[in-house]
This record gives sequence, C-alpha cells and structure tokens, in this order.
Amino acid sequence: MKKVGIFYGSTYGATESVAEKIHNELGVKNADVINIKDAKVEDIEKYDNLIFGTSAWGIGGMQDDWERFISNIEDIDFDKKRLALFGLGDQDEFPESFVDALGTLYCRLPNKKVVVGKWPATGYKYYFSIAENNGQFVGLVIDEHAQSDKTDARIKKWVSQLKKELLS
Repeated sequence: MKKVGIFYGSTYGATESVAEKIHNELGVKNADVINIKDAKVEDIEKYDNLIFGTSAWGIGGMQDDWERFISNIEDIDFDKKRLALFGLGDQDEFPESFVDALGTLYCRLPNKKVVVGKWPATGYKYYFSIAENNGQFVGLVIDEHAQSDKTDARIKKWVSQLKKELLS
C-alpha cells in the first residue's frame, strides 16, 4: 500500500487532534502525520496519497503555517497523487465565511482533479462558504465549537469513504 502523508496546520491543537483522529481511523501503518510548519516541498512529494488539513481564522483566513507554506504548493507535481482535504471552522461565529480556509487551500491547488473525499454540506448552518460547490464541501468539515459531538462520527464516515477513494 502506498504511504499516506497527513499534513496539517494547527495553532491551538484542534486541527492537530483531528489529523491524529483521521490517522488512527485510517488504521494503516504507513501513514505519517506532519505539521505543515515543519514541512518542505520534498516532504509532500514523497507521498502518493495526501491529506491536507487547515482551520479557518477570523473571517475565513488560513491558519498561519499554511499561509506561509501555500505559495510552495505550485511547485508540487500532483498529477500522480490523490489528495483529500479537511477543514475546521465555526459556523456560529463566522457563518458568512464558514471554513473558507479550506476553500482557499482547494483554490490554490494546481490540479484539482486529484482531490477526493468531498463531503455533503447538509447538517451545517451557515450563509456562505467558498469551500462549498453544488451542495458539497471540497473535503471533510469539522466544527469543534458548535458540533464537537459530531466530530468522531464524521471522521469515521469520511475515512471509510477515503479508504475507497484514496487508498484503493
């Protein structure tokens, strides 16, 4: 089985915690969890299967470490890779820009055809999100503020989906 690289940016630990839960749910020995602040382009290039995670800050801004790294994304050849995305946001406090950092990460990808793991937008209350397209988010969406009770079930369901889309 090909190696999986789970790259996340986390300021206070919530995104890191979700990355670890995804890693545990995947249940594969050849998966690594890496903080994007410690990553280089070469680190990402060595994986064929990738999962990127970010949180949204304020009115949809990307987490600082992703913000610093994002311009490097253009230097990565994604053509033979599969990539899944996840994002954290707060639909109560920022319903007009819910998980926009996830949408920004997706928008900055040079090859969107490699993205798997889309997630239904039902079950959330928000006005607008650039991470949504036609009733689906570009990846798993977690709201640890308003819906922390749904996090584990959402991760479990999404990882089950990823095992078919990412690891098959």
